[in-house]
Amino acid sequence: MQQESPVSSSPTKTFLFDIGRVLLDFDFESSLMRLIPREIDKPNERIKQVLQYKDVLECGQTSPANFADWALRTLESEATPEQFYQTWRQIFTVNELMWRCVRKLANNNHPLILISNINAIHCPWIFTNYPEFSYFKHKILSFEIGILKPEPAIYQYTIDKYLLDPTATIYIDDQPQNITAGQEFGFQCWQYDLNHHQAFEAWLARILTTDQQ
Repeated sequence: MQQESPVSSSPTKTFLFDIGRVLLDFDFESSLMRLIPREIDKPNERIKQVLQYKDVLECGQTSPANFADWALRTLESEATPEQFYQTWRQIFTVNELMWRCVRKLANNNHPLILISNINAIHCPWIFTNYPEFSYFKHKILSFEIGILKPEPAIYQYTIDKYLLDPTATIYIDDQPQNITAGQEFGFQCWQYDLNHHQAFEAWLARILTTDQQ
């Protein structure tokens, strides 16, 4: 694995950000429901089945084309693969409060890294359609490296690739199992809740203020 230049060589904190329900909220179910003909029985169960298979796509073990073909059969949808891709992408809502934090961190020269369970249908589309992702100069994407959070290997890979000091790294994710894994590597972690953003900002202010003392 090729190492990149260290991103934690200064007193600034390095930030690892999850995407889903941190930077962008999402709703697969409402979007996928539009693909299912009204006469089809048990649409919610069909959607659940598709989403249960999502990990295979997100760790790069199947192609977008194969996943789309299988999902459309499961949903008994008459949509085309391209229509499926469009629907799969139309799930996101911007969390503007968190992006406000991202802009401040970037302006203060904190290195920002994405670490996300994500797939080749969403990438690179998501970075083109949400250009503020350009604040993130580094990305760890599950489908590219074949590892999903919370597997320890994805965190070790991130540390090794960017020569991180975990004690100088803040990790933000909404999933408790991912936070637990991050804590085991020594990251300073916050389990984010979209409905309690101010709690995150208060915690972050304490962390950054302590570092300046």
